[in-house]
Amino acid sequence: MLDCTPKGPVDTHKTGTINPIKTCQPLGAMYAALGIHGCLPHSHGSQGCCAYHRMALTRHFRDPAMASSSSFTEGASVFGGAGNLKTSIKNVFAIYNPDIIAVHTTCLSETIGDDLPTIIKQSEIPEGKYVIHANTPSYHGSHITGFSNMCKGIVSYLAESDGNPKKEQLNIFPGFVNPGDMREVQRIVTEMGIPSIMYPDTTDVMDSPLLKTYEMYPSGGAKIEDIRDSGNSKLTLALGAWSSAEAAAILQDKCGVPGVPLKLPIGVKATDALIMAVKDGFGVDVPASLEIERGQVIDTMIDTHFHYQGKTVAVFGDPDLVIALTEFLITLGMIPKYVITGTNGKNFEKIINEMLEEAGIEGSKVKAEGDLFDLHEWIKEESVDLLMGNSHGKYIARAEDIPLVRVGFPISDRAVHPLMPVTGYRGCLRLIEMISNTLLDRRDRDAADEDYELVL
Repeated sequence: MLDCTPKGPVDTHKTGTINPIKTCQPLGAMYAALGIHGCLPHSHGSQGCCAYHRMALTRHFRDPAMASSSSFTEGASVFGGAGNLKTSIKNVFAIYNPDIIAVHTTCLSETIGDDLPTIIKQSEIPEGKYVIHANTPSYHGSHITGFSNMCKGIVSYLAESDGNPKKEQLNIFPGFVNPGDMREVQRIVTEMGIPSIMYPDTTDVMDSPLLKTYEMYPSGGAKIEDIRDSGNSKLTLALGAWSSAEAAAILQDKCGVPGVPLKLPIGVKATDALIMAVKDGFGVDVPASLEIERGQVIDTMIDTHFHYQGKTVAVFGDPDLVIALTEFLITLGMIPKYVITGTNGKNFEKIINEMLEEAGIEGSKVKAEGDLFDLHEWIKEESVDLLMGNSHGKYIARAEDIPLVRVGFPISDRAVHPLMPVTGYRGCLRLIEMISNTLLDRRDRDAADEDYELVL
């Protein structure tokens, strides 16, 4: 009889992921599609997939995420989903009347191998309407990968160049950030006097106001005509390598618009880089208003440095966010002891390690394609003063009694965050406030505990 008994300790964690620091591609694609005005995202797969992604976005943004589904059943699983998609496109236009449908795939349709470009060409699309697509297999990458793939699809299908000299306008690919962050980036560029086209743009879509009547397609989002005109722009800024760089590269190859890759403008250095890219690209001066904002940040950092100077921090989340956040924490004088993302890409580790080496910080642990189990194991070996990441970090925070600053996606147990930016100089002030006050609360609590023990 064959003996299958393990001959030693088995590391079951190496065979899978425990408590992932990510979710699947279609969620990111759905969020990107919602950044187009009059767009209805369409999930080509089962209803359950679509329902989960809508729920996750709605919990984070506290606004309904509208989407449709091909509603696969056993028949589609065996014979393919072409019929489902064709019928869906026809029905969605007839019933919900969007300007554009953005189709993304799921595990099931990817495994079947549905040929979406061919199916879309064979579908009934009303005059003046659009259908675009992105392949987003859930078993590869993360929601950031899906966001990037849908951005690539938007550029591939819609952006055009009329062949005339480029206009004095700027394209902005904002990355996977909240509407408040997108609005802040737009404000900075407007302060510098440069007209811009941002897409995806979820402002006034996923943070839309409460009105007397329900609007299925809110007033926000990038207009299709503006996206088409982005091929005539002078420059593109791709904010976040994982979420935006590939779309900017496609736009450069397709329409000849130079693309400049930048970090997400979180922190002083990254915001400086954004402003200087606009200044150098268009030959404009930095307005005094932005100089004042920057000075206020520096003044606040000096006033509050003793709250966080030398404190150790564990940072987790999406790679673009974590990279920019780590740079800012180093600027504050904090020590990023553990830095981890769930998205693939070994360049993440290289970028973070170079930052730490330049700052003279030793002994930190950095990992791409990690999970919260990894992070918790590190913290059990040697704890930190602060956790920074999404709501899923609360379980580590409770277990190890470490304060948590919530930033990133998803945040499901706090409110208002989609409206409040962490980008730009105003975002710097907000991050300093959250970090400083969280650490002060811990200090005050510890002091109260000591006083109580003395009384006893």
